[in-house]
Amino acid sequence: MSAIAAPQHRSSKTESYVDNKRKEDIRHANIVAARSVANAVRTSLGPKGMDKMISTSSDEVIITNDGATILNKMQVLQPAAKMLVELSKSQDSAAGDGTTTVVVIAGALLEQCLLLLSHGIHPTVVSDALHKAAVKAVDVLTAMAVPVELSDRDSLVKSASTSLNSKVVSQYSTLLAPLAVDAVLSVVDAPKPDMVDLRDVKIVKKLGGTVDDTELVKGLVFDKKVSHAAGGPTRMENAKIAVIQFQISPPKTDIEQSIVVSDYSQMDRILKEERSYILSMIKKIKATGCNVLLIQKSILRDAVTDLSLHYLAKAKILVIKDVERDEIEFITKTLNCLPIANIEHFRTEKLGYADLVEEFSLGDGKIVKITGIKEMGKTTTVLVRGSNQLVLDEAERSLHDALCVVRCLVAKRFLIAGGGAPEIELSRQLGAWAKVLHGMEGYCVRAFAEALEVIPYTLAENAGLNPIAIVTELRNRHAQGEINAGINVRKGQITNILEENVVQPLLVSTSAITLATECVRMILKIDDIVTVR
Repeated sequence: MSAIAAPQHRSSKTESYVDNKRKEDIRHANIVAARSVANAVRTSLGPKGMDKMISTSSDEVIITNDGATILNKMQVLQPAAKMLVELSKSQDSAAGDGTTTVVVIAGALLEQCLLLLSHGIHPTVVSDALHKAAVKAVDVLTAMAVPVELSDRDSLVKSASTSLNSKVVSQYSTLLAPLAVDAVLSVVDAPKPDMVDLRDVKIVKKLGGTVDDTELVKGLVFDKKVSHAAGGPTRMENAKIAVIQFQISPPKTDIEQSIVVSDYSQMDRILKEERSYILSMIKKIKATGCNVLLIQKSILRDAVTDLSLHYLAKAKILVIKDVERDEIEFITKTLNCLPIANIEHFRTEKLGYADLVEEFSLGDGKIVKITGIKEMGKTTTVLVRGSNQLVLDEAERSLHDALCVVRCLVAKRFLIAGGGAPEIELSRQLGAWAKVLHGMEGYCVRAFAEALEVIPYTLAENAGLNPIAIVTELRNRHAQGEINAGINVRKGQITNILEENVVQPLLVSTSAITLATECVRMILKIDDIVTVR
């Protein structure tokens, strides 16, 4: 019995060793895969970061250095690596900026975790210590922050400019930053002053011109021409506008039917009935004083026929058709009117009022502007211009980031220095805190502090500076109490970064630290991958 029992005991030990080895290998593979994603976007961090050219399966070419866009377009298959793609999306929705920063921090934390695990520290101990360090980091950042008021427009513009300085269209930051600030401040809701819904800021892209031609429009812009027959109006003053969701055409049968007409007189009668039906509808519309129609795009091809357009032109009613369904809510909120779903419900009180509706030629196409809207809702429109589609798309992405930065300042009205200053200060203070902690916890917090130095190191590296010399000098400056000393990539040296107007919202930094730590803790706790087909 004993001779048989001994090998069984050895076998269970072997199985346990193999099982632990397998779990370590999976954890190691997850960390390496996630770090490779972080390394892919690391070179695009900061004002001197490189751009990525992305070629999609549909032969679309995108040139950008926006972390969220790069990761979103990457074909990532490894499950843990996908978590870093989701991490950038989370940062984008939480703060709108810092999408590259959050992934680079996560990659550096994972690198430190690999060292800690190789020294035999249990993943749970590492995970708990990282959580404590992240909470402490948020407290340190909050203590460093400078309060800002929404009335201080200059500070808001500086913050928006900092986010734009790292973009492809950075040379236009003097135009786009004030524009982003004005757009967000115009939609701040009085009852909820800390809430901004960016759906109230509509970005309309139009090819032609340059980014310099981008403008803020207090009203509506449609990237289409006026739909009209010969002689129809293309300009309407004192506009009374109706947003309709029904057809101005003869009714269709609910089922497929064929009608055989054997006599020409019967055909004339059908056409006459169609004309009288359309005319009666247009008379009802005209009776309310309506002179501009916005017609929702219909699933039916003939929502507005040529005959309808002919009679509408005669009635001097300006028509914009094929308005997208998802734009209706924004349009009605802007015009302060109600959408009309049936001709029987057409009432004067459902109309919107504006001083002018006019068609303009822009580039090779046309747009329609509605301006001087009476009792306009809390919305605004930005007309973005660009010489080609690549510039136009990147200008839109950059403007979105600037809008998000200003939204962050509305939600949490604190500014913090940029240029790697907060990360190096965090590293210094957390390093000092780690010395008073006992056991493995202090060791892990020190590793967290070291990981944060990746941001100033990468900023210096991407700017062509000596990263070791720069980070060493930064440490010395911060040790002497210069908490706002950061890397000035334009001058290639360390300066007081607040005086250089390189600032960002506190929410961007705190969100990046918190989300990166959460993601790393999740990856640490995975010890197996189960594939279900």
